[in-house]
Amino acid sequence: MIENHLPVIVILAPLIASLTIGLLVRGSAALSSFILIVALICSFLASCSLLFGVMESGVAVHYFMGNWQPPFGIELVVDHLSSMVLVLVSGCALLTAVYSLPEVCRELPDRTHHYYSLYALLVSGLLGIVSSGDVFNLYVLLEISALASYALLAGGRGLAYISTFKYIMVGTIGASFYLFGVAYIYIKTGSLNIADLGVMLAAPELTESISIKIGFVLIIIGVWVKMAFFPLHGWLPNAYTYASSTTSCLIAPLMTKVSVYIMIRLMFTVFSADYIFQTLEYGAIVMAMACAAILFGSISALAQKDLKRMLCYIVIAEIGYMVGGVWMADGTGFTGAVYHILADAVMTLCMFMVIGAVIHTTDKSSLDAMRGIFRKMPITGVVFLIGAFALIGVPPTCGFFSKWFLLSGAMATEQWFFAGSLIISSLINAVIFFRLIEIGFFPSFKEGESGDHHEVVVVKEAPVAMLVPMVITATLLLLIGIYAGEISSNLIRWTIPAGL
Repeated sequence: MIENHLPVIVILAPLIASLTIGLLVRGSAALSSFILIVALICSFLASCSLLFGVMESGVAVHYFMGNWQPPFGIELVVDHLSSMVLVLVSGCALLTAVYSLPEVCRELPDRTHHYYSLYALLVSGLLGIVSSGDVFNLYVLLEISALASYALLAGGRGLAYISTFKYIMVGTIGASFYLFGVAYIYIKTGSLNIADLGVMLAAPELTESISIKIGFVLIIIGVWVKMAFFPLHGWLPNAYTYASSTTSCLIAPLMTKVSVYIMIRLMFTVFSADYIFQTLEYGAIVMAMACAAILFGSISALAQKDLKRMLCYIVIAEIGYMVGGVWMADGTGFTGAVYHILADAVMTLCMFMVIGAVIHTTDKSSLDAMRGIFRKMPITGVVFLIGAFALIGVPPTCGFFSKWFLLSGAMATEQWFFAGSLIISSLINAVIFFRLIEIGFFPSFKEGESGDHHEVVVVKEAPVAMLVPMVITATLLLLIGIYAGEISSNLIRWTIPAGL
């Protein structure tokens, strides 16, 4: 009986936890975190069950809320792509929840229940977005997630309030673009169900409709604002830099990846590959923007002196990777984009966890905070090495294989600028992280001292609750890379749209 309701359990578990913590729990960090972690475990297990079920049967799972049939009722759809993203979101959220235990108690000792309530609400919204079979409900869930993220980001340090206010303004504009685009499509079709729209928009009279083209452009711009795709990225660096460490660990890996998922779902399920790449012919423009995003993000990261801000610009570059892979109109490139959703989420989570652990121990987020890390925090240092190698693209980490797929697709379609941007970005990442590795191997000396004496090194790692999720994410970076062939052949190849 429970198996029949897994799609809604995935969403309801964190939603019920959010309501329970927010309304019934007062001032108990232990109880709040316990309720959250139990709910996320339920959501993660349900997501894994859906993934294995979809892979075994090869058929998408359809769930009708209240047993109302679509297109009138609310439908949840879980296929190969959405089941993978569900596992990704729930898994990353669970690891971050465990990681957050020491940090949230330290940063928000009197507001832990508010924090965890918003945390659960954000995760519930993201899971709902991934499962939604309706373009309007997708908008509603997108805004639920956005509102929760605004509150979480505003609880950070320094200029967090101002940065979050800018994010609210830009995010509201992006949501308005999306909603106006949905309105254009609804006027022409009279439906909001994604599968229903996919059938209707295949009709020749709608394919050539100016209103449909305007609707698509408005929707895609709204989604690009949410994912911080260059040049619509201005809100992201400050918002994530000034956020608390655990908020950055949750939002940075997931929000942009879910937005990329939305773009893929709308492009190839509501519309089609033929419509996107033949009727519209915007591919060259978007590929140029993707190349600009990669180069801008990588070069900007190289110039940063704050660790979190550096990672934020790397995230902007990684968004360019995924958008370029989707828009190059090639099956191999699309495989690379989908694989990179998985790989980059874990890479970003790993690196933000490492930086959070360094900040927790040193109370600094500058590059100098990494000095001597391999002797002072050896476990954190090893995790950092694995995460850095993944972002550079060193085998057998997953970062190498995602770039391999993307480069193969770029060469097959003669997208030489995109291929060159990937290579340049990897080289810049190598410069960035080898500089940090160099800093990490050398101790700090006071002015006028030489390095000839033996320094007494005090090993001071982050708490175990932070170390365990970090080690798990580093292990996942290796496992996702080692099993890249199995992941692409048994899962991702079923997500490639017809026509690619």
